[in-house]
Formats: sequence, structure tokens, C-alpha cells
Amino acid sequence: MEIVHTPGHSPGSVSFIFHEHACIVSGDVLFNNGIGRTDLPGGDINKLERSIRDSLYQLPGSFTVYPGHGPETTIENEKQSNPFFKA
Repeated sequence: MEIVHTPGHSPGSVSFIFHEHACIVSGDVLFNNGIGRTDLPGGDINKLERSIRDSLYQLPGSFTVYPGHGPETTIENEKQSNPFFKA
């Protein structure tokens, strides 16, 4: 397991990458066609976008994303259809 600092939703947000299983637990950073809230204390939309672009979107498109809430998705699906943030 690789732990990656993915701030934006909150300053200490992390995501857990399981390369062997081709999946990621993104917490409240990336959702199925959504992104984490940034209107709470410590939230920062620019940091969230950088976290998604520089860390999560660098993973292979086939990686399954398990968000903190809602249904699973894939990196490729989010790159192509997430209305809040596109690569």
C-alpha cells in the first residue's frame, strides 16, 4: 500500500493506493463524477485540483476508485466524465 498526501478537501487528506490490486481509496478527494467539498475550514479548491491532477490522475485508467461516499468508479471514467474536474 502507498499512502499519498492529497490535500484540498482538508489539509491532511490522504489516499491509499494498492498497486497490486489496481485500486485506490480516495476518501473525500475524488468521487464518482464528483470531488470533495472545499468550503469547510482548511479546504482549498486549488490544492484539491492539484492533488487530483498530479497524484490520482497519474494512475492507470483501469484503477478502481473507492471514494469515501457513494459508488466506485475508475480513474479513466473520472478523467473523461467528471463534471467538476477534468484532466
